[in-house]
Amino acid sequence: MIKLLIVDDEQIEREGMEAILNRAFPDLIVEQANNGNRAVELAASFKPDLVLMDIQMPGMNGLEAVEQILTDFPHIKFIMVTAFDTFNYVQSALKLGAKDYILKPSKVSEIRATVGKVLKEIENERELQAKSSLQREMLQRTLPLVETDVVTQLLFDHVHEVHLNMLMEMLDIQSTGQVFVMNVIVPDGMEHLYSRIKEKVRITRSGWMGALYDGQLPIIIFRNGQPYRSQAISLARDILLEVNKEQKAGWFIGIGNECTSLEKIRQSYQEAIIASSNMTLPVKYRFYQDIPVLNETGSWQQAKYLKKDLSDQVRLGQWDQIKTNISHLIQAYEMEGIEIQQAQQFVLEALWSIWSIVSDLGIETATPIYHYQAPNYRQLRSETANLLMDIKDSYDRHYISLEADTIYRIKQYIMENSQQNISLETLSNKVGLSPIYISKMFKEKLGINYIDFLTECRIEKAKKMLAEPEKSIKEITIEVGYHEPNYFSKVFKKMCNVTPREYRKTLLGIKE
Repeated sequence: MIKLLIVDDEQIEREGMEAILNRAFPDLIVEQANNGNRAVELAASFKPDLVLMDIQMPGMNGLEAVEQILTDFPHIKFIMVTAFDTFNYVQSALKLGAKDYILKPSKVSEIRATVGKVLKEIENERELQAKSSLQREMLQRTLPLVETDVVTQLLFDHVHEVHLNMLMEMLDIQSTGQVFVMNVIVPDGMEHLYSRIKEKVRITRSGWMGALYDGQLPIIIFRNGQPYRSQAISLARDILLEVNKEQKAGWFIGIGNECTSLEKIRQSYQEAIIASSNMTLPVKYRFYQDIPVLNETGSWQQAKYLKKDLSDQVRLGQWDQIKTNISHLIQAYEMEGIEIQQAQQFVLEALWSIWSIVSDLGIETATPIYHYQAPNYRQLRSETANLLMDIKDSYDRHYISLEADTIYRIKQYIMENSQQNISLETLSNKVGLSPIYISKMFKEKLGINYIDFLTECRIEKAKKMLAEPEKSIKEITIEVGYHEPNYFSKVFKKMCNVTPREYRKTLLGIKE
């Protein structure tokens, strides 16, 4: 419903105007004011959308009333009502922002046309506001999916720079350029606390949460001006304080070293996993930099050379050789008298290197982690062999079960549904493979990650729509799957080197 206020010191004028408008626009809610002061009062209480304001009135005239009302209610629209001899006042009113004017006396048809035009403008603005509100709501619902997708891509794949910059703007992250990773060990049965942890991270406005997988929850933390250790300890304590309300043991947080860019974030993630490997410590969080450093003994040198050989051995599937090398490494630690706790951490580093190489091949496998501290070297050998076998089994299954048409089906689905908010989780449900597996396989087989492919599909659709001059840029933005025209324009220009508007002008042969 639209509210309209009629302001005139002549009662017969007010009532006549109301009668005309009620017949022409029966859904209007109409109030009357007999002077400027009363109009100002009703603007605050009645909150009209449109005011028909007489100019010549005793006391506060119409111009003064308009100026005072607009100070507090700039959204209210005005149509001035005046006689011929006060036309110069109308010009002043139009400068103040009045939409139009009606002359006294006027034909009924002229009054209907003038008022109807402004009412239509109000209705259009309301529709745009409703659409904008809906788009903001949709964006807010999409952002959590975007966030977990980005973390997955950063830790296990690569995200195009243009998307990272824009997503950081969307997710309201202020970064100093330095980042680090926290790895939260979540006990079995405590998965429902994911939302509570996310709220703790959200309050800081400095972190992105990944997906909870295999009892581990990665969080990318952006430095916020605090010292690195202070920021990490503060968040770790907040998380542990929140989740320990459930009185469930087994929580632990590993904290990787800070790095200078997101391109190096995977190193910090590796360090966070290693830091979270020993959960027997009295303090339930640990920094990677606090792990004792191994001296350059024979076993240290052996571990160093082992890492150089692992890449080729994994890619060639030489698992017997890998198993032998890991076994020799453990034996070297034992012979040198390295404490079992320290040795377990170093062996985990080697296993993590193997896992990382396997993940780079697009093979999904659980992150290797010791769920308890080995009491002796015999137990360490046994548990290490089990973890290595798990990775090998995943490797073997990958090359046995991978369907030839999986990539084709994923591509077809993205092309046919690119206007929707397609996440890795969506694709996972579509083809029955894990998000991490899909991300790696897509990149490996096509040389491009799924976000860039989705963007290309959207931009191609947008190019076709730009050939239709009746479609606005805003309409095209929504139809190809974006919510904000400015964001769409940035992506389009990044992909095509011109803005959508410039592309349309070239396409249609429009000259400046």
